[in-house]
Amino acid sequence: MTRGRDGGAGAPPTKHRALLAAIVTLIVAISAAIYAGASADDGTRAHALQTGGRLPQGDVAPASTGAWVGAWATAPAAAEPGTGTTGMAGRSVRNVVHTSVGGTGARVTLSNLYGQSPLTITHASIALAAGPGTAAAVADTMRALTFGGDARVIIPAGGQVMSDVARIAVPYGADVLVTTYSPVASGPVTYHPMARQTSYLAQGDRTADVTALAYTTPTPYWRYLTALDVLSHEADGTVVAFGDSITDGLGAAADANHRWTDVLAERLHRAAGDGRDTPRYSVVNEGISGNRILTSRSGRPADNPSGLSRFERDVLHRTNVKTVVVLLGVNDILHSPQLADRDGILTGLRTLVDRAHARGLRVVGGTITPFGGHSGYTGARETMRQQINEEIRSGRVFDAVVDFDKALRDPYDPRRLGSDYDTGDHLHPNDNGYARMGRALDLDALKGAVPVAA
Repeated sequence: MTRGRDGGAGAPPTKHRALLAAIVTLIVAISAAIYAGASADDGTRAHALQTGGRLPQGDVAPASTGAWVGAWATAPAAAEPGTGTTGMAGRSVRNVVHTSVGGTGARVTLSNLYGQSPLTITHASIALAAGPGTAAAVADTMRALTFGGDARVIIPAGGQVMSDVARIAVPYGADVLVTTYSPVASGPVTYHPMARQTSYLAQGDRTADVTALAYTTPTPYWRYLTALDVLSHEADGTVVAFGDSITDGLGAAADANHRWTDVLAERLHRAAGDGRDTPRYSVVNEGISGNRILTSRSGRPADNPSGLSRFERDVLHRTNVKTVVVLLGVNDILHSPQLADRDGILTGLRTLVDRAHARGLRVVGGTITPFGGHSGYTGARETMRQQINEEIRSGRVFDAVVDFDKALRDPYDPRRLGSDYDTGDHLHPNDNGYARMGRALDLDALKGAVPVAA
């Protein structure tokens, strides 16, 4: 679909659009100042700060040939409550993550974005899980992670670091265990609360344990870990899903990998295996529950940063990104009435598209899904949702459109989710709904020419 900017039904007056664009530019500039230095395009800049400017060993001598792509990622969302003094001192954190593509080598990114003091990691490891729902590892896959050749790494407050390459075969659809140990207090823990995946904690340094005996504390969070990249022959690029709780997977069964992004990754994997002429992409999920386009929560850096402020960190700095799928706007409509005008939301979305295009990335946009029956529903908010969706469908916002609204709505009452897709809160899809969303996206929409900026 060709994307135009001027004219068309409902286009705001030129002076109004200029004012909105200026406001959005100011928001982005302030956010960029807050997050300056906290991220890097592939993690090497932050790593270099820790290693005297040296690149990770694996980038100099990779395990084999292929393309580096994102196998899994998550957005650092906030400082974990109750960790402001000691952090995770004296405990091993074993994050469990699920891969969207396989590879012959792996590297991870650890974040101390919300830390107020340096985070000292003395040991870290990576291994394949022995099965679903366990902290046990396949013994011969356990690998110690290093950072510039050292087991120990210090991540400055607000910073991140990428590991050296671990020579480990990682299959598609595997559960991978990434474990860190910090012996000293580090202050607030950088975490992602809505993991929909059980991870584990143990007392003491248990990073090399292949059994689950010490990992007696299950946890629904991901801590410190924000990315797992693999050197892959299965994919030559990464799709980033950028959104709110509906991308994060709220309402999906825990430990089942039933988010719509998981379904999309499975479709891409099967299509590549069948030899079809579809994009050879992995999928990473950068959803944050409660996320808005225009406004962040409090804190410095802000908890749950706005889509505008985190787009560079969570999309543009991910590994080998080719395409972005954006699904944002429902929380702006429901929860920020002072800012939630149609033109402000659309200007915010167009700003994301412009920034993606400047990096040569294609952008697919999702229509905003129904919320009739939800506690925040009003007729005025429904009208706003319909107006925004009309503009998205017109082709004047994104390079291509996936009509999630049409896929999920009740055909007899399009203001509501279909009953087969509703968790019961009339906002979040259930497993059936997420499966339908994952099937609604045309795989061919993920590829195509990117408009050249004038």
